Amino acid sequence: MRNKTFKIGFAVGIVAGVIALFTAAFIWFTGGTGQASRAIAAPLIEANGTGTLFQIVPEKSEARFIIDEVLIGQPKSVVGKTDQVAGQLIVDFQSPEKSQLGMIKINVRTLTTDNEFRNRALRGQILQSTKPEFEFATFVPTDLIGLPKTLTIGQSASFQIAGNFTLRGVTHTVTFDATLMPVSRALMTGSAKATINRADFKLIIPEAPGVANVGEDVRLEIDFTAALLAA
Repeated sequence: MRNKTFKIGFAVGIVAGVIALFTAAFIWFTGGTGQASRAIAAPLIEANGTGTLFQIVPEKSEARFIIDEVLIGQPKSVVGKTDQVAGQLIVDFQSPEKSQLGMIKINVRTLTTDNEFRNRALRGQILQSTKPEFEFATFVPTDLIGLPKTLTIGQSASFQIAGNFTLRGVTHTVTFDATLMPVSRALMTGSAKATINRADFKLIIPEAPGVANVGEDVRLEIDFTAALLAA
């Protein structure tokens, strides 16, 4: 009886191992290379007043997500990041409350973490960004809340940005806490942070050995530099 039980357990273990190996191979080979299909660019902003037009500089900017998990029994904060982010803003120095923000576009196919297997799972399974229709995430602002009445070179201003965030074809309203600092009349820096629920965007984490308790909340962050856009 014990021998029979051992054989059954051994067979089940072999089958489970084969399934795990097949799953890992599938994730790896469907994850692609993470190469962008084209240079990052966002639609031109439509100005509705006066102001100075700035454009985000990708190589001096970073968009990222942060999610918590337990990896091999230890808590871990996973960070995925990319510099493939684009967008434009109009800053009105005379009347800052009239400033505008255009669409922010991020190439989520180029997001990388500290683990290549996780990167491939992101691209092939979670974000499905290997598919052309899901390569980019977008944020379309609908309201700038609490814009300052004055802007001072070298001083940061805080406000909020409400808008529609689209990821993997799913759109939800998200509000970012943001800052903006005029470095000069020709250069801006800033940041924005928000938290989303991954279930809202139908993001399912595939099972992987050693990974457990993946968080439901995903923190979204962006740090950007925007330069004066020459006419």
